[in-house]
Amino acid sequence: MKYNRFFAILMATTFSATAFAETETEIPASAVEQTDASKLNMDNGVIPIADDRGFTLQSNDGGFVFKPYLFLQTTANFKYYDDEGLDKAYNQDNILNSGFAMPYAIIGFTGKAFGKIDYNVCVNAAASGGNILQQAWIDYAAFKELRFRVGKFKTPFTHAYLTTLGETLFPSLPTSLTAAVILPYSLNAVTPGIGTGFDLGVEVHGFIANKFGYEVGLWNGTGSAQNGATKTVSDDIHIPSLLYAGRLTFQPKGAMPLTQGNPKLLHEDKMLFGLSANYNVEAENESTNDFRAGVEFAMLKNRWYVAAEAYYMHIGFTDRQKISDTYNFWGGYAQAGYFVHPRWQLGLRYDFFNRNGSSKDGFLNMPAATVNFFIPKTSIKVSAMYQYIGRTGHETQLDRDLDDLGICTHTGQIMLQYAF
Repeated sequence: MKYNRFFAILMATTFSATAFAETETEIPASAVEQTDASKLNMDNGVIPIADDRGFTLQSNDGGFVFKPYLFLQTTANFKYYDDEGLDKAYNQDNILNSGFAMPYAIIGFTGKAFGKIDYNVCVNAAASGGNILQQAWIDYAAFKELRFRVGKFKTPFTHAYLTTLGETLFPSLPTSLTAAVILPYSLNAVTPGIGTGFDLGVEVHGFIANKFGYEVGLWNGTGSAQNGATKTVSDDIHIPSLLYAGRLTFQPKGAMPLTQGNPKLLHEDKMLFGLSANYNVEAENESTNDFRAGVEFAMLKNRWYVAAEAYYMHIGFTDRQKISDTYNFWGGYAQAGYFVHPRWQLGLRYDFFNRNGSSKDGFLNMPAATVNFFIPKTSIKVSAMYQYIGRTGHETQLDRDLDDLGICTHTGQIMLQYAF
C-alpha cells in the first residue's frame, strides 16, 4: 500500500435559491418540527413529498393532486486506485475519476388522479441514453391490499435500492450492490451485478393488516438504460426471457417510511423484516440465467437508524454459450446512523463482497463513515463520506490484485443535495 492515509479537501459549489409558493417558518437549530411519517409520501422514489416543501395543486375533494418537484445532487470526489501489481512503465494513474460530478438533476411531477391512481414521471438531465427517463409509472389501487403498478420503477430487491433516493444515509450505495462480479471468461457482455435497480415492468403489490407487505411482478431485466422491448423466449426453459421478482415484508409496527434518516422523523418506532428473490432469464445479452435472493432488516427508533442485508447471486450460462460451469456470489452490509443533533447525523457502514465467487478464496471488506448536515430553513443536505476497500484471504497475489480491479481503494466524497 503506497499510502496509509490521505486527506482531501474538496468542494466549493452553490445552487441558486428557489422560490416557494408559501413562506417557510424559521426552525431553530436546536429543534426541528416533527412530522408524522404517514404524512410523507415517499412512493415516488426520489424525495419525500411533504406538505411544507414547495407547492401542490389539489382539487377540493382531494381526488386530484399535482406535485412538481426538483432534485439535484452534486459531488466532489477523490478516488485513489491501487497499482494492482502493474509496472510503472505502464504509466498508470493512481488518482482517477476524481473531481466534480452531478449524478442527479431530476425534474418531475407526481400526484393522484380519481382518488385511486398514483402517478410519477421524472427525467434525469444529468444522465444519458435510456437513463434520462429516470422513472415513469401509474399505480392503481383497487384496495389498499391490492394495487397494480405499470411503467418504469424500482424492482423489489434490496432495502438499499428501495430507500427513497434523497433519504439515504450514505451518498453512495454499498459497493457490493453496484460493482460487477468477476467471471473467468472474456465475455465483455457478461458483467452482472447483484443490484437490479430501475426497470420496465408490471407489479402487483399491497399492504395487509398494516403489517404485511408484498410485491410480485415481471420486468424486462435489462435495467434502467433500456426503454425498449428487446426480449425473446428462452431457448433453454421455454419461458419469456424476463426478470421474475418478488418481495415479502413484515412490518410489526406499521408501514416503515422509506428513509435512512430524516430530521423530521426523530420520534419514529418502526421495524422491517424482508425476503426477496428474482430470476433473470437470458440476462446479460442472452448469455446467463441469473438467480438472486436477499434478506433484509431495517429499524427506525427515535434518532437511530439501523439496517443490515445479505444477498446471494447464482449465475448459470445459457446452453448456447457451451459453458457448464456455474458461479455463486455473496454480499451484504450493516449500517447505522444516529442524529447527534436534530440537524447532524453520523453513520457507519461495513460492506462485504465475495466478488470472485465462492469457488475462490478471498473477499472484499469495505468499511465506510459518513456525516450528514441538514441546513436549517432550506431543503439542502450536505454529506461527507470516506470508504476504504480492503482485500482479505486470497490465495495468491494475482487473485488479490484481480479482485478489486476497477474499484478504488480509497474514496472521499462530499455531496450537496437540494430538493423541493
